[in-house]
Formats: sequence, structure tokens, C-alpha cells
Amino acid sequence: MRLLDRTSNRIDLQTMTVAELVRAAQDNDRAAFGILAERYERAVYATAVRRLRNHAEAQELVQEVFVQALRKLPQLRTPECFGGWLRSITVRMAINRASRAQPALATEPATLAATCVETRTPLRDALDNERRREVRKSLRRLRPLDRETLVAFYVKGHSLVEMSDNFASPVGTIKRRLHVARKRLAKELAEMSVA
Repeated sequence: MRLLDRTSNRIDLQTMTVAELVRAAQDNDRAAFGILAERYERAVYATAVRRLRNHAEAQELVQEVFVQALRKLPQLRTPECFGGWLRSITVRMAINRASRAQPALATEPATLAATCVETRTPLRDALDNERRREVRKSLRRLRPLDRETLVAFYVKGHSLVEMSDNFASPVGTIKRRLHVARKRLAKELAEMSVA
């Protein structure tokens, strides 16, 4: 690896390989990470816009990806794989963002007024409130990890990546926890309705 001369840091960084830049960035050299971001910004944007199909969303995601990459960079064991690693972060974050996005539908006001029917009734409100109480009671009966996982995802709206950071677990583990916790909650709800 080339040694950096701090007086000509920018010039030396420009000539470094990706692996050398990654190692420097892992040693807290922010300028090295800046060069990596410059080199990969277009590729990250292309992946993001291909997934999200929205220019503004893709631009926001690019910023989020590089923030996440900076935070997770110490975990990258093979510096030569930085490009693929960055792409996988981009894809995962784009999927999370797309799954949280609400579809925007253009509708004529007259059509909207003609098709909107009030479905709320006092009976419907009472049934909904009862169901919410049952869910809360069932949540309290779950183990703390199951409850925290469900609350983080469904109540607080955290993405899988955010939950991975908060719980210090891989995304795959978080997915499995959500699956298991949903099953346990369904079982609790079923037991309550029988009782």
C-alpha cells in the first residue's frame, strides 16, 4: 500500500486503488471515503433509480447509502469487494424504501367524490377498538424480544436495515424474528378469541 504524504493528500488519494482507499477510510481517513463516494456515486444512483423509478427518491437514497456505508465500513473484510458490497446496500435500502412508499394515484375530483363512501359506523368503531385492545393485550403476553421486534417494525415504522442496526443483528435474523413474532402473536390472538 502506498504511504500518504499529507501535504499532497488529494493527489495521492486520486491515484490509489479502491482497496487502498477502503483501507484508508477504515483507518478514519474521511478524504479517502470522499474519493470512494465520488467514484461510486453514479453507480449507486443508477441502481437506485432503476429500483425506485423516481429521480428525487433515488437522489435521496444515494445520500442514505453513503451514510450507511460509512457507518458499516469497518465491517467490510475484503476491501476489493467494496463495489459489490455498496451495490448490495443500495439494493436492500431501495427495496426497503419502495416497500414503505405509498402509491400515488391521480384521480379526477368528480370520480373521487362519486366513489368515496363513508364506511365508518359506531359499530365498526367499537369493533376496531376491541380488536386494538386484543392486539395490545396479546403483545404484552409475548416475550420482550418478540414484542420489541413487532413494535419497531409495525408501530414505529423502522426499516429492516434500521432494525438491524438497533438490534445489532443481520437483516436476515431480523426477518426471521419478525416471521416468528408474527406467528406467536397470531397464536396469542387465537387463544384469546377462544377463551
